[in-house]
This record gives sequence, structure tokens and C-alpha cells, in this order.
Amino acid sequence: MSPDNNRSYAILILRVSLGVLFIAHGLAKLLIFTLPGTVAFFEAVGFAGVLVYPVVLIELLGGSLLVLGVYTRWASLSLVPVMIGATTVHWANGWAFNAENGGWEFPVFLIMACLALFFLGEDGAFALSRRSATAIAPSHSRA
Repeated sequence: MSPDNNRSYAILILRVSLGVLFIAHGLAKLLIFTLPGTVAFFEAVGFAGVLVYPVVLIELLGGSLLVLGVYTRWASLSLVPVMIGATTVHWANGWAFNAENGGWEFPVFLIMACLALFFLGEDGAFALSRRSATAIAPSHSRA
């Protein structure tokens, strides 16, 4: 396996795992906690309840784009403000994830993972955008 292939598969693993995680977070707000319950939580921690709707949309759409490998850089970057907001909610709980109501290390890690994916600048293996770009782009063979 070449270093380029390794890089492409590493990006794939990061991209899909982040995408699945964000889809799960969005679905939890929608299906488990329900939108009214999530609105009440947001308001209880000092955010405007109306922010629930763009947050759920960004998590579901951004996560889906990551899984599919479409606009990977921008999808990962769009998730950073959501995780900054989550970090502010968990900041007072301390660092450890096992702290009551969760610590801040997990949302901060997700911020860093999203930024890493953004700065990698590629979609990775099995990305739809990569596949369609390859299909559209003419082949540049050297004579």
C-alpha cells in the first residue's frame, strides 16, 4: 500500500466515523430527547431554544455529507461552531467524560478532529465527490 493510499484510507476512516457520530447526535436530539425536550435543554443552559433547529440540521446534514464524502472540508468546518457551543455547556463539569453531565474533553476532541479533516483538504477514499470529479475530469496522460 502506498503512502497516498494510506492517507486516503485514513481520511476515509476519520470522515465516516465523524459523520456517523454527528448523525447519531442529531438523531438523538430529534428522536430520543425530542425537539421540544432539546429546546428546553438549550434554554436551561442559556442558549436560545430556536438554535436547536439549525444545530440539528447542521449535525444531520454535515454528518451525512461527511459519510458520503461530499464537501468534506466545509462540512467538517460547519460542525466546529456546534461543538464550541457544546464545549461551553460542558466546561464547568471539568475535563473528564465521566464527570457528572459529561466533561469538555469529548467536544474539544471533536473540534480538533473536524479541524484536522478540514486541514487535510481531501475527501479520502470512496468519497462521492472524488468519484464524480474523477468521472468528469479528463485524463491527463503524458506522451
